[in-house]
Amino acid sequence: MGRIIFYEDRNFQGRSYECMSDCADFSSYMSRCHSCRIESGCWMMYDRPNYMGNQYFFRRGDYADYMSMFGMNDCIRSCRMIPMHRGSFRMRIYERENFMGQMYEMMNDCDNIMDRYHMSHCQSCHIMDGHWLFYERPHYKGRMWYFRPGEYRSFSNMGGMRFMSMRRINDSYF
Repeated sequence: MGRIIFYEDRNFQGRSYECMSDCADFSSYMSRCHSCRIESGCWMMYDRPNYMGNQYFFRRGDYADYMSMFGMNDCIRSCRMIPMHRGSFRMRIYERENFMGQMYEMMNDCDNIMDRYHMSHCQSCHIMDGHWLFYERPHYKGRMWYFRPGEYRSFSNMGGMRFMSMRRINDSYF
């Protein structure tokens, strides 16, 4: 179970809102959010309602001014709790959409798909086990995207994201 407390102002000031599960839009609870305290769990935060916009990964800790810390332009508007996964991690990445082209099965983090698999980027994937973060640049840099188990046939509808590195969300984050 996760628990997070959002605050309107920096340094945990102003009105607060406590959340223990996914929240598609907390604008009805507070007009803005500039700091948060994560007491348990890992969370994906979104700068737009309904889990849209840029994504940011947060783990347990105090974030007195997360906007300057992460270089964000807008406040958090929605959040999704990432369930803890115990066990193996497994996914297949594909060079092209609809699971076409080169395919590689992964069970561990990959800091650069070009170096490891000689793929310029991947366009689809099938997550069999675990929860993963994909990054637009090698070495876990740039914008990120959260993937949970399922089939993802095309990344073209994700704002033109090209993923170059992948990391498991495992026990060390919780």
